Amino acid sequence: MVNTTSIFSEIVTLSEKFQQTYKSLKEIDDVEVATTPKDLVWECDKVKLFHYRRNTPAKSEIPVLVSFAVMNRHDVLDLQPDRSLMKKFLDEGLDVYIMDWGYPTRADQYLTMEDYILGYMNDAVDFLRKRHNTDKIHKMGICQSGLFSIIYASIYPEKLKSLVTYVAPFDFKNANCNMLFKWTKYVDVDTMVETQRVISADMLNNAFSMLKPSMDLAKYFGVMDMAGDKDKLSNFLRMEKWKADCPDLSGAMYKKYIKDLFRDNKLIKGEFEMDGKIVNLKNMTVPFLNVFATEDNIIPNESTTAIMDHLGSKDKKLYAFPGGHIGVFVGAKSQKELAPSVAKWVLERS
Repeated sequence: MVNTTSIFSEIVTLSEKFQQTYKSLKEIDDVEVATTPKDLVWECDKVKLFHYRRNTPAKSEIPVLVSFAVMNRHDVLDLQPDRSLMKKFLDEGLDVYIMDWGYPTRADQYLTMEDYILGYMNDAVDFLRKRHNTDKIHKMGICQSGLFSIIYASIYPEKLKSLVTYVAPFDFKNANCNMLFKWTKYVDVDTMVETQRVISADMLNNAFSMLKPSMDLAKYFGVMDMAGDKDKLSNFLRMEKWKADCPDLSGAMYKKYIKDLFRDNKLIKGEFEMDGKIVNLKNMTVPFLNVFATEDNIIPNESTTAIMDHLGSKDKKLYAFPGGHIGVFVGAKSQKELAPSVAKWVLERS
């Protein structure tokens, strides 16, 4: 027999929680992300390079260049003062720069992967080499930009002192390991690019949301348990603000990314070309730290770890982080353990 009194009581409680949460959210005018002070030091087209300010001298004169995925904003690396990978690296003594890929428009539809890697990334590296009067710099690449950085290091190993990648996809042979990899095998990329010219960020975000749709439902129910806790609600809003602020993608870059890498797995096969030349992973002889998240539901661990057997580096190490794809940057364990360990590894190679 259905206990109608109990059901009515739960409905009333839920309604009260909803009203209290709504009232708490109205009291928060806005939330800020990426608040660690930094200065614009270089730009080309829509791409910018920022230098994080230090209050004390760095432990190494060799700078660190960080780049995030082109399809997301780097702000998640500096989400809030107590959850900032960038601030933690500063605290650990690194001299840190961040690349801002900007927001491509229809005018940028023909930007290729070569433009991003051989152009913007290489120009930023050369700028820092000249600015710091050093032959080599440290490089960090995250997610999609970790893949870009491996390609870059295979072409210009002489310009890098070390390379650290986080939750990056490298090997795409296991097409059925998650829904994202399956979609890329069957989507009509040519038609998408020909009709849209630039690939909509909203479309990509919807695709990522469908990887685990129950998470969104659980997330919003969870917000009601934060009612009255302004700090927790502000943290939630910061993450939502970052997720909603995604750039569109150049059609030409997206087409090569999906067809040559996701679909044909050319990098691992030794068939991937940049500007008409084969990218040989054995030329990647730079000291390499490969960070992957054990509970990653976006990039399968097998895709990340498989790169180790294909590289020419003798100094290479896997770092298994117990968490999810985004937890690598914003989780408490990331701040306490991962960032200090990565900084120590980099400084030892300075």
